[in-house]
Amino acid sequence: MSIDWITVAAQIVNFLVLVWLLKRFLYRPILDGIDARETEITNRMQEAARAEEKAQTVESDYHEKVQALHVAQSDMTETIRKKAEDRRDALLAEAHQKMDREHKAWQAHLDDEARKYTARMHRAGAGALLELTRKALSDLADETLEGRMAHHVAKQIAPMATDLRRAAGEPANAVVSSHDPLPSSAQDDLAAAMKVVFPQIALQFETDEDQAPGLVLRMGGAQLAWTIDTYIDGLDALMEEQLAIATDPKVPVHER
Repeated sequence: MSIDWITVAAQIVNFLVLVWLLKRFLYRPILDGIDARETEITNRMQEAARAEEKAQTVESDYHEKVQALHVAQSDMTETIRKKAEDRRDALLAEAHQKMDREHKAWQAHLDDEARKYTARMHRAGAGALLELTRKALSDLADETLEGRMAHHVAKQIAPMATDLRRAAGEPANAVVSSHDPLPSSAQDDLAAAMKVVFPQIALQFETDEDQAPGLVLRMGGAQLAWTIDTYIDGLDALMEEQLAIATDPKVPVHER
């Protein structure tokens, strides 16, 4: 069965269109949201600067009052001047502390929102990629692919013999199901591999059109699957793990 290059090209075009849509309708709103928050932080900093200027104006007023009182009573003027300076320092310190707290809070909030948006964008892209990969493999899969998978599975039976015996119990027969009929050579390889490890078990071959392309071995209480879905599920789990590591700065280096 030859590969339909028109279908492959169409899938590539669909993927490129999807990437463009993600960039246009997901990534741009994220940047706009970040710009809006940066503008809000700038406005807050400007308000803090105006508060500082107001505090400096208050300081000037206090100095004028101190000078006026100094003419009338020098001792009282010194006391008032000292209190005014202490008040000024307290106001300035409070203004600086408030500005630092608000700046740190907004920066932390901005960083958190950026990480959340980035994680959503990555997950959306990863989900789309998995769906495209699943569809492409399903479209390209045929009996030749299942035949190659059967030869591969035949080599895996012996290393898994102990685990299979433990899970299967004492079955009288085993069934290998596939989406399309397996080639005779693939059936012979599987039968020979099973005969070596489980000589008392009869092996049967079945087809299931509802099953994903690949092989499923059922033997007693044991069931092993080598299908496109199992490979895609493994890829999905790997991508989820990598996304969690990339978007969580608290993950220790040794866990990565």
